[in-house]
Amino acid sequence: MEVKVKIKSLHKDFKMPVQAHAGDAGFDLVYCGEEDILLRRGQREMISCGFAMELPYGWEAQVRSRSGLAAKNGVVVLNSPGTIDCAYRGEVKVVLYNSDISDYMISHGDRIAQLVVAKTPTVSFEEVEELTETDRNEGGFGSTGK
Repeated sequence: MEVKVKIKSLHKDFKMPVQAHAGDAGFDLVYCGEEDILLRRGQREMISCGFAMELPYGWEAQVRSRSGLAAKNGVVVLNSPGTIDCAYRGEVKVVLYNSDISDYMISHGDRIAQLVVAKTPTVSFEEVEELTETDRNEGGFGSTGK
């Protein structure tokens, strides 16, 4: 099934989200700005992608960290996955965080994150008196061991 996402350029040099390889789930997002951004260690910054988009009703886009950028440089999407709802029409931006001990320079055209488009189900909530019992029940964080 092909999903059509409309893209509106907001910057003369914006880049369309692209898959690195056919069949990849994620589409690379790139920084679209006039000046380099020095992301100091422990700093977070909103990074512009230079476009807005229109997702079909019932779909969302998730902004996720690029695994190579995270593994090699400690730069991650802070609110990963960030959710872009189908009704949002503003500029796509990425909240990057530098968790490394070194500063990291971001330049125009650098791949900074990936975008995954996903179907959102129709959900309804029902208040009940009791929930179905399971083996886990109320076992929370760390309840299954190391």
